[in-house]
Amino acid sequence: MPAKRIENNPASWYCLYTRSRHEEVVYRRLEEKRIHTFLPFIEVWSKRKDRRQKIKRPLFPGYLFVYENLNSWRRLEILKTAGVVKILGNQTGPTPIPETQIESIKKILNGKAAVSPFPYLKEGQLVLVVDGPLKGCEGFLLKKKEGGERLIISLDLLKRSVAVEIEGASVEPAR
Repeated sequence: MPAKRIENNPASWYCLYTRSRHEEVVYRRLEEKRIHTFLPFIEVWSKRKDRRQKIKRPLFPGYLFVYENLNSWRRLEILKTAGVVKILGNQTGPTPIPETQIESIKKILNGKAAVSPFPYLKEGQLVLVVDGPLKGCEGFLLKKKEGGERLIISLDLLKRSVAVEIEGASVEPAR
């Protein structure tokens, strides 16, 4: 009978991709399995028309973090958890996240400054306006202003292009 292979990898942070809106369920299930988990939340105003209240939402919808020694048994245990889609990585396997990045997220969330999610955008990228009077328009990101909080996008209207300055949180990458 072959000897049982034991993998001796140090524990690292890994990012899990979950089913849509299953972050909290996966978090609880992993905690029940005694897997160290981190799910960062932010407080936002609800978008309900009848009343507005502060609610907690995941900072990164669809993602959460685990701190584990990903030997083959622990990896399988995580992937068997209902709601987990995959562990993010590349062709060689799961990719660890530097602990400094996780610590930075924790410091930001524990700080006094207001935190809001912001799409990762590059100049020249096709974007979709998701809020405000231009909601539904697509355009190209021309330039970021003032630390990326304001964007200048080019919209094609009537075979003419116009540049407009818009809040960064009002756009997301077009699919």
